[in-house]
Amino acid sequence: MNANAARPNVIVIMADDLGYGDLGCYGQKHCVTPNLDRMAAEGARFTQCNSPTPYCAPARAALMTGRYPLRCALVENPTPDGKARNHRMALPETELTLADMFRSAGYATAMIGKWHLGHCRPEYLPTHRGFDEYFGIPYSNDMRPVELIEGTERKEYPVDQTTLAQRYTEACLAYMTRPRQQPFYLHYAPAAPHKPLSVSPAFAGKSGAGLYGDTVTELDASIGALLDHLRESGRAANTLVLFTSDHGPWFGGSTGGLRGMKASTFEGGHRVPMLAWWPGEIPAGRVVAAPAVTVDLFSTALAAARISRPDDRVIDACDLLPLMRGEKSSRGSDYIFGQTDRGTMTVRDARWKLHLQTPWAPKSLPPGAPYTERKPHDGTTIIAPGKQYHPSDYPGLETGDEPRTGMLFDLLNDPAEQHDVAAEYPSEVGRLRAVAAAMDWRDTASVHVVDPPLVPVAEKVVPPQ
Repeated sequence: MNANAARPNVIVIMADDLGYGDLGCYGQKHCVTPNLDRMAAEGARFTQCNSPTPYCAPARAALMTGRYPLRCALVENPTPDGKARNHRMALPETELTLADMFRSAGYATAMIGKWHLGHCRPEYLPTHRGFDEYFGIPYSNDMRPVELIEGTERKEYPVDQTTLAQRYTEACLAYMTRPRQQPFYLHYAPAAPHKPLSVSPAFAGKSGAGLYGDTVTELDASIGALLDHLRESGRAANTLVLFTSDHGPWFGGSTGGLRGMKASTFEGGHRVPMLAWWPGEIPAGRVVAAPAVTVDLFSTALAAARISRPDDRVIDACDLLPLMRGEKSSRGSDYIFGQTDRGTMTVRDARWKLHLQTPWAPKSLPPGAPYTERKPHDGTTIIAPGKQYHPSDYPGLETGDEPRTGMLFDLLNDPAEQHDVAAEYPSEVGRLRAVAAAMDWRDTASVHVVDPPLVPVAEKVVPPQ
C-alpha cells in the first residue's frame, strides 16, 4: 500500500451466533448466501479462526480491546434481566477500544447493532467508549427490555424484530453515504442469527431452509447491500471489510461438522467464519489455513489504517494483513487460548488442542421432547413471531470420547474432536500445559469496574494430573 495514499475506511462486522458451517463458502448447502460467498471469492477466507470465548460479551470485548477476556476483565455477559451483578457489569473504563483508537487518529466512528459491553449507565454505552454515534440494542435481542437506543436515549420500545435487519442495514448505508472529510470506522453488529430468530416478510420462506435459513439469507443480503454500495460508489479500493461471528451457533445452526455448539469449549463453540475484503490489497480467492483468533481483528484494523497499537498495556492481537496478502504463513503467535468465566479452558496450535479443564456442551433432546423457550415471543416485550428451534435441531456433533480434563485432540486429522490421544502423545500434553502455565493474564492497566465494585474473577486453571 502506498504510504501516502488516503487512509482507508474500516468496517468490522460481527454476526451473532453464526456457525462455522452456516455459509455457502464454508460448505453450507441449504442457506443461500451469495453475497458473503462472493466476499470470500473476492478476498480472504480463514478456515481456522476461533473466538476466544464461546459466548457473547467476552468475545466482543476481546475484539474491541485486542486483549483476551481474562486480561480485559469481562468474562461474563452483562444482562439487564438476570442477576443484579450482571446488570452492573461493563467493560472496564481503563480499557481502550478500537473506537478510541480510530477517533484519536481522526476517524469518524459509529456503531450499529449489539454492543453488550455494559448498559446500566450512559457512560457504559458506545458513545462514551470512542464511538461518535450509536444505534442498536445494547445487549442480546432476547434480553428484556428489547429497546432500540440512539446515542444514550431510548428511541423505541418495544421493537418489532422482523424489521431489525432492514433498519440496521439502512442505518449503515446512511452512515456510509454521509458526506465527510475524514475516513470512517463502522462497527456493525447484526442481531442475526441469535434467538429469537426473526425475519422480514421479504425473506420469509425464501431460503427453503426454514426460519434459520431465512434469517441467515437476510443477514447475507444486509452485508451484500453494504458491499454493493462500496463497489458502486468507488470506495471499494479504499475500504477494508472484516466479517466474522462472536462464537458458534445455537440450535438450528451448523458447526460444519464440528463437535459441540455455542457455550461449548469444543471447536463447535469456538470456530467461526472469518472473511476479509479489500480489493487491490487482499488477493481474490485467498484461503488462509493458519490458526487465527477474532481478537486479532483489533490489530488488523489498526494496521490497515496505519494507527499504532497502544504501548501501555499487553495487546494479544496479531496483525493478520500479512496472512491475508500471502506474505506470511502464520499470524506471529503459535498459540490460541479458549477462555470462560472458569479461566483458561483450552490451548491449541495449528495441529493440537488441549482441554485444560473438562469440556462441556449443551445437550440435545429427542424430537418432540417437551421443551419451553425461556424467553419466548410474547407479542409485547419480545416481538419475534417466528417459531424457534427445538434442541433436537443440534448444530454440531455430540459423539466422541467422554469429556474429561486433559483431553488432547489432533485437529489436523480429527477436527471434530472425537478421539482423545493424550495417552499417545504425552509430550504434546506437557508442551501445551507449559504454554498455558506460562501465560500471566494479570494486567495492572485493567481493572474490573462496576458499581458497586465486584470481586474480579480469578484464573482457575486445573493443575496437571
